[in-house]
Amino acid sequence: MTKQKTLVLGLLILGEWLFLLGASKPRVDNFEKKAPVFEIKIVRVFPHDRQAFTQGLVFHQGFLYEGTGLYGQSGLRQVNLETGKVIKNHRLPGHLFGEGITIWKDQLIQLTWQNRIGLVYQRDSFKVLKTFTYPGEGWGLTHNGKELIISDGSDTLRFWDPSSYKEVRRIKVQDQGRPVVNLNELEYIQGEIWANVFLTDRIVRISPESGRVTGWIDLTGLLSREEQSPQTDVLNGIAYDAQKNRIFVTGKYWPKLFEIKINEKK
Repeated sequence: MTKQKTLVLGLLILGEWLFLLGASKPRVDNFEKKAPVFEIKIVRVFPHDRQAFTQGLVFHQGFLYEGTGLYGQSGLRQVNLETGKVIKNHRLPGHLFGEGITIWKDQLIQLTWQNRIGLVYQRDSFKVLKTFTYPGEGWGLTHNGKELIISDGSDTLRFWDPSSYKEVRRIKVQDQGRPVVNLNELEYIQGEIWANVFLTDRIVRISPESGRVTGWIDLTGLLSREEQSPQTDVLNGIAYDAQKNRIFVTGKYWPKLFEIKINEKK
């Protein structure tokens, strides 16, 4: 064997050993800790209209604003938090299926499910100022102070320019590298996106920059069996009172709305 061949063979053997040593070490750079699961404490309970098929929920200046769904029953309403009474109600045309809502400055924006139509209201009067169209389905809606944030039932959150309603970016929501689908009603709380996960009793907390899940909130058993009726549907609806740091949750056809506090992780 020539010296040149001996040198090449030695380099190959050295490279193989280095590869094996590297493969035996954990890939710390790709390791992601399991997102913590949080339990809740009920702070207060408020009445909620059992006939409301809740799709969107917002708290603003002492009142709840609620978007409701289903064809022929969809609407937008202002609600007294303490009594659950509807103060103001706007019915959508029968062919529209109402979805998420958010308040942007002096306007209130509402999505529709598969109609691909968004409605923009004057916040105080509920007068329809304009409509706009968008691709795909509309589920949940919130904002981060600069962009509107939209869910469509998938693992993707889209960010829109609040003036043009055009997409500027999007993120994929993942927990330990696995997609989290069925993202539904949204709320932006202290720098995180909170989302109801459709057909579950959980809320997922999401980093708006990376889409990484930062935690789960377990709401199992929030509405007792005794309080449920054959009509009672899934958990859906998150509202945040930023001034008093209060979090409210409810569900579709639920008779109650809950103010909750997040406890330490399990």
